[in-house]
Amino acid sequence: MAEKKVRILLGTRKGAYIVESNTQRKSWKVGKVLNAGDEVYHVTADPRHPGHLYSAVNSWMFGPMINRSKDWGRTWQEVATPLMPVSKARNPSFDLVNGEIHRPKHALTNLWHIEPGHPEEPETLFAGADPHMLFRSDDLAKSWSPVTSINEHGTKKDWGPGAGGPCLHTIIVDPTNHRRMYVGLSAAGTFRSEDGGETWRAVNKGVETPFQPTKYPEVGQCVHHVVLDAADPETAYRQDHGGMYVSHDGMRSWDRIGKFFDDDFGFAVASARSLPGRAYFIPLEGRSRVTTQGGLQVFEWNDERKKWRALMSPKAFPGHFGVHREGMNTDPLDPAGIYVGTTTGQLIYSPDAGKTWRQVPYQFPGIHSVSVTVG
Repeated sequence: MAEKKVRILLGTRKGAYIVESNTQRKSWKVGKVLNAGDEVYHVTADPRHPGHLYSAVNSWMFGPMINRSKDWGRTWQEVATPLMPVSKARNPSFDLVNGEIHRPKHALTNLWHIEPGHPEEPETLFAGADPHMLFRSDDLAKSWSPVTSINEHGTKKDWGPGAGGPCLHTIIVDPTNHRRMYVGLSAAGTFRSEDGGETWRAVNKGVETPFQPTKYPEVGQCVHHVVLDAADPETAYRQDHGGMYVSHDGMRSWDRIGKFFDDDFGFAVASARSLPGRAYFIPLEGRSRVTTQGGLQVFEWNDERKKWRALMSPKAFPGHFGVHREGMNTDPLDPAGIYVGTTTGQLIYSPDAGKTWRQVPYQFPGIHSVSVTVG
């Protein structure tokens, strides 16, 4: 039997990279760049189809597109790209083709995230995009349909754009229930569906919006990232513009846990399969959006003990680093690997759940997203 490989999938400002190691995670091989020169917001593996990878590419020349590999990234092929429905009211311009008037199909501004569906639905994929759009494919990206129930939600008049645009950036499918899923939008908040996306309800109770006159509205929160606990899908961890939060009731309500920090602003949050009841955050200074205390720091939240623990000293990696919303992830091994990609292109990791930290000796372009797969 071939030895398993750990693959770090990076989306960067200038292409996508696959970084490989064995399960010891001591040395790494950096593969060739995909879509060199293009923004790649997200790269992910589809665990239902070993070897299948998807990338969300936002080309400066060709616009948004989705690529797929069926051989762990050795070769790639473009698949269908979601298209934003355009009404005459939204865009009155039309194209003249062979003497006939046609309504144009406009590509989206940016593709932010691709999420494989539940194992019970092996051909389902979801894609999140700007402006505030969710798409669903039931044929492994041969075609896409807009999920109108969230795209035209009744609260949409109260949504606003985040600093990165009006993006739907987080998609979570409950591993124990294929009908339950969540999305996160900036600046709108989190929403939950119990019927496979046919209907949605806002789930932001307890999350502050310090940038609005109303501090605890139903919607309008600028959620940055959300993950479920590895062992308990009713528990979720949230990094918001307005702080760090935990929920123990499927996101129906949230409790702020980040007041321990001088500033609990940030973008990234992660949870590890071998460490249930724990979550990992990277505090940033809200105004500058770079790390505090003069260096990179990763903190562990122990939900059972309700305590924080610093996993590294800022002296280990001194400087001011930025980390995007999907810039931190974990692997499923024991001990867990924790991986951090910075906006200045450093890939820093721990192979032992935060006891020691190392840097992959390679300078990447600014890193948007980090995904990890083992197989």
